[in-house]
Amino acid sequence: MATAKLMKTARAWLDGTLRATCVTLFALLVLLVAWQVFTRLVLGQPSAWSEEAARHTFVWVSLIGIAIAVGEKADVIMDFLVARLPVSLQRVADIIAYLTTLAFVLYVMVFGGFQQSALAWGQQNPLLPLTQGQLYLALPISGVLLTIYLTIHIVGTFSGRYAGHVDHDEDLEAASL
Repeated sequence: MATAKLMKTARAWLDGTLRATCVTLFALLVLLVAWQVFTRLVLGQPSAWSEEAARHTFVWVSLIGIAIAVGEKADVIMDFLVARLPVSLQRVADIIAYLTTLAFVLYVMVFGGFQQSALAWGQQNPLLPLTQGQLYLALPISGVLLTIYLTIHIVGTFSGRYAGHVDHDEDLEAASL
């Protein structure tokens, strides 16, 4: 029981940290874009560094946001067929989906992301005080975060608390608005 409580505490800390990081990065993104618009339209001389910084900030916000969505199971899924299966087959479908996603994340995002970052580590960004490799760390870091959440979901699928997919009836009137 102590392990379960520790895992729950660690998960809550990770969730909160990622949310705070995402909110902070989004606020920074808004400031960078506002500065870019101000320098372009008011001063007549667009700021090149703020455009580059906004682009990389957007990538970081997006990839961390994806990890948050996967952690909350708020990512886009098409489970209209899976929801109609018996719970035992839903479990199998979920495990296959999680393992397939995990294989992609580990190979492309973690392994490939670390390789790309290592290759570009010495390349100085001409506009920002960071190297390209440091900026590319968004991919493997988000891959590690996704790996953590996918592993949590896989373990949850094997647990006795697994209830399967809940078939949500769509509110057709609300959907047509």
